[in-house]
Amino acid sequence: MTDHQHGHHQTDDHSAHPVVVRHCDVAVLGGSAAGLAAALQLARQRRTVVVVDDGTPRNAPAEHMHGYLGREGAAPSTLVAVGREEVRSYGGEVLPGRALSVHRGHDSRFRVELTGGHTLVARRVLVATGLVDELPDVEGLAERWGQDVLHCPFCHGFEVRDQRVVQIVTHPRGLHPTPLLRHLTTRLTVVLHHPDGVDQSVVAALGEAGVPVVRDRVRRVLTGPDGAVSAVELADGRTLEADSVVVGPRFHARAEAVAPAGVTTTPHPTGLGDVVEVDQAGQTAVTGIYAAGNVTDPSLQVLPSAAHGSRVGATIAFSLAEEDLRDATRRSGEEVDWDHRYGGEDRMWSGNPNGTLVAEVADLAPGRALDVGAGEGADAIWLAERGWAVTATDISANALGHVGAEAQRRGVAVALLRTDANAPNAFGDAAYDLVSLQYGSFLRTPDQRGLRNLLGAVAPGGTLLVVSHDLTPLREPVDVASQTRMFDPGAYVGVEEIAAAIDASEGWKIEVRETRPRPRGATSTHHVEDVVLRAVRLA
Repeated sequence: MTDHQHGHHQTDDHSAHPVVVRHCDVAVLGGSAAGLAAALQLARQRRTVVVVDDGTPRNAPAEHMHGYLGREGAAPSTLVAVGREEVRSYGGEVLPGRALSVHRGHDSRFRVELTGGHTLVARRVLVATGLVDELPDVEGLAERWGQDVLHCPFCHGFEVRDQRVVQIVTHPRGLHPTPLLRHLTTRLTVVLHHPDGVDQSVVAALGEAGVPVVRDRVRRVLTGPDGAVSAVELADGRTLEADSVVVGPRFHARAEAVAPAGVTTTPHPTGLGDVVEVDQAGQTAVTGIYAAGNVTDPSLQVLPSAAHGSRVGATIAFSLAEEDLRDATRRSGEEVDWDHRYGGEDRMWSGNPNGTLVAEVADLAPGRALDVGAGEGADAIWLAERGWAVTATDISANALGHVGAEAQRRGVAVALLRTDANAPNAFGDAAYDLVSLQYGSFLRTPDQRGLRNLLGAVAPGGTLLVVSHDLTPLREPVDVASQTRMFDPGAYVGVEEIAAAIDASEGWKIEVRETRPRPRGATSTHHVEDVVLRAVRLA
């Protein structure tokens, strides 16, 4: 696979390298509970799914989440980390970045424009970007939001039980959670900061029940030496001691990116903000664009948001399957992506064999060779010219077309096999003296089928040679406002996973396992280190 994986890799300076256009079945905008749950459903249905997440979930300020069965009290970041790994284990990708706009193309697919100038072309789009809470303009509220300034009794009510709680009412719906708060603590004080439209019968009932109701504006929220809320200061100068504050925010759906495609927001029945309206299937008014989670309903906690995402993900899977049935097609999204990449007549890469391959096989006697993910075939043709009987494989028929044409031009024989490394018995029953995976990429699966196919193709006494980029730079943070990282190494089988499988198996000997400078001659220059794994299957 000569430089094959470079089709995904870019640096953070997109002016120095070509931007990337990738194709997938589903683009998911937003990678919190709803987006990841949908992505998991889709990846398990063998759909290529790419999640684009800018790392700004609604519950980011909260240290813990509650009411999530089986995850009670976990940090939201923990749920996201676990969810990402589950999605990646089925080959779904989670990219740090931001969607700027979505447009429908002439082929009815959606073009999702991303920061960095990159593009995802998707058959379906799922909006799971959530909401932005808009707090009242009261000094000190925002600084303690999600800690001891709260809004949801179900999310954090138990944690403030029996505390001194001051509720600041700022809109007509502000008293909606008050009966719940009264049951959680006997030390509740209600401040009617904006009393217009407030149900006075509820105010009267609170007074009769012994709950102090103060009619005054709040000037600021005070904190103590430890930084926690200590009191609420009123406009008339009085202070109300408090351990926590409850306030109901207004909200705004994060749906700007899909507006160019025709998705609009709808005022929420409470009058407190807007949402993206969807039908029972989770589809918006624009066919092919779906939405799930808080962007559709501000009342959803993390668990129902995840459940909603899961259900909508399943609905999207049905819609794709039914469309494929009508069209009598069954192509994988990964195949479509690579076929687009190799669809032109011009070469993508240098045409030179990979320098590490040249160095590592120099001492091997020619025999049968399998080039997994051959790309444009420079490695396969170089091996064939040196007496190897080569089979070049790739998921892309277009890539193999380039290999065949170049082999014919140079007068060498190269067998061509279009296959997915994750297909059953992907490489047939033959065994090879050399199996080469150069900068290759095939998706992970929990049962490691593709990895087992790769190792199983090596004959007793044969050599497995795996060369990959050093992916350490891809683990560095990215400024999502200016760049989207277009490749998720966690979704693909990497050198570490291959080495771990060999370590756990009997009958193998690892001869080389190291990181070294990349040889000269490659088209791309932004990868400077290679990771090399060479192992022999013992006879």
